[in-house]
Amino acid sequence: MKDFSATEMLAKLVSFDTTSWKSNLDLIDFVTTYLNDHGIAARTFYNEGKTKANLMATIGPDDRPGIMLSGHTDVVPVAEQNWSHDPFDMMEKAGLLYGRGTCDMKGFIACVLAAVPDFVAADLREPLHLAFSYDEEVGCTGVMSLVEHVREMPHRPRACIVGEPTSMKVVNSHKGIFHLLTRIYGLEAHSSTDRGLNAVMYGAEMISFLNGLAREMAARPPVIDGFDPPYTTVHVGRIKGGTAANITPAYCEFEWDFRPIPGADQDEVLTRFNAHVAEVILPAMTAKAADHAKVETDILALVPSLLPQSGSTAESLVLALANQNAVEVVSYGTEAGLFQATGGVPTVVCGPGSILQAHKPDEYIARSEMTACTEFMDRLRAVMKGQE
Repeated sequence: MKDFSATEMLAKLVSFDTTSWKSNLDLIDFVTTYLNDHGIAARTFYNEGKTKANLMATIGPDDRPGIMLSGHTDVVPVAEQNWSHDPFDMMEKAGLLYGRGTCDMKGFIACVLAAVPDFVAADLREPLHLAFSYDEEVGCTGVMSLVEHVREMPHRPRACIVGEPTSMKVVNSHKGIFHLLTRIYGLEAHSSTDRGLNAVMYGAEMISFLNGLAREMAARPPVIDGFDPPYTTVHVGRIKGGTAANITPAYCEFEWDFRPIPGADQDEVLTRFNAHVAEVILPAMTAKAADHAKVETDILALVPSLLPQSGSTAESLVLALANQNAVEVVSYGTEAGLFQATGGVPTVVCGPGSILQAHKPDEYIARSEMTACTEFMDRLRAVMKGQE
């Protein structure tokens, strides 16, 4: 297989439609073959249905800690977005590279893979680990087999760089994500009789409680400076229930999330919500229809906050590589929180592209960002060779 420039590699990666509800195996097979052609063995970690896979590969010695470069291969959907061209056929215009995933985050992966021949040719003093995941865009649910593998490595990486789009700024902290689904079960009846148990109205009471929590969180003083917004957010994004205006609804569900700020009690919102349901909502429901009243809340996805580790090996290394003097924080969540909290690896986020372009129609990354990331890889290789 031929070598690729970073831009050529990006065009190839974009051509694989790895929307989260689809398979990413064609892309993983391509990357595996590419790495094999450069003498690198790749290990795959499949999901239960063997329709998706994570990939892990190592360049250099494997008997000591090294550096890990991490990125997700899935992208968000393009359905119902007004694209001006085929989103899976990368197009360049005025120095901007357009296509689904160019920014979030195949641009970073492309720079990593394009640098592989040079890393292989270098006499690295420590290993470079490549970790590519699936299902990040649906709550970081696919990466856990990689995280568990990293946790069990005899020589864990001394630093992990998650290449989400930060405009090559160094991010050492981000919010967590709790993605939840609450289901309310009641009893149907004719609305005129008032003999039913109205699941929608009790659901509305719960949402009102969450709205109160959201206002309370917003009024608190910041725990860590730099976040926008500087507080834990609480949000209900979807609700459904009922069949007709004159039928008491027996079922309601709503999907919600909260984004805890680092340094705050990560479970506070869920703990207080569950207590409110147990102490206020369920007693009222049970008094009306004890045999039918039920409330269930499931955690669909949980991403820990990325906690700032000032002076960590990851932060010090990446600040130097990115030619930065200060770190930043972001409100969105990434797999970095999992690699830090569960994998036990010092982790920062740093990658090409702006988050402002992610998830939008006509998503793009500037060619200059790709160049900056390529130069970052050059400096990383020099450090790992012991030249700097």
